[in-house]
Amino acid sequence: MLNIMANKVAVYRKEHFNAAHRLHNQMLSADENQQLFGKCNLPNYHGHNYELIVKVVGEIDPKTGYVIDTKILSDLVNEHVISKFDHKNLNMDVPEFKHLNPTAENIAIVIFNILRSLLSEQLTLQIRLYETPRNFVEYPAT
Repeated sequence: MLNIMANKVAVYRKEHFNAAHRLHNQMLSADENQQLFGKCNLPNYHGHNYELIVKVVGEIDPKTGYVIDTKILSDLVNEHVISKFDHKNLNMDVPEFKHLNPTAENIAIVIFNILRSLLSEQLTLQIRLYETPRNFVEYPAT
């Protein structure tokens, strides 16, 4: 008989947020930033409709039948990520980006770090962040 309780299962939660940002490295000149980041360096910022997929992997709890209750996962993501990022200027409104360039890669790492501290150590976490329908990043990379 197969022991399904010892198998790991991935649980996904998909969320959406809108945010503005400007890719800019304060260590570089205006010309270097423009050359490096192009339209993404516009001084008045630009925005994206981000799609966020949170992946949690773990063993099924024999008491609940869940890896993680998706309602709890949804609440954590909404309270600690979406409310912090949605309809915000990432450069100006989110403290983590005061000195960190808000690239998709860095946004994914910031989201990972926020959520990692809220989940059980037995659970594995991965963040997939779509900046556009064709451009996305994953952290940690597999």
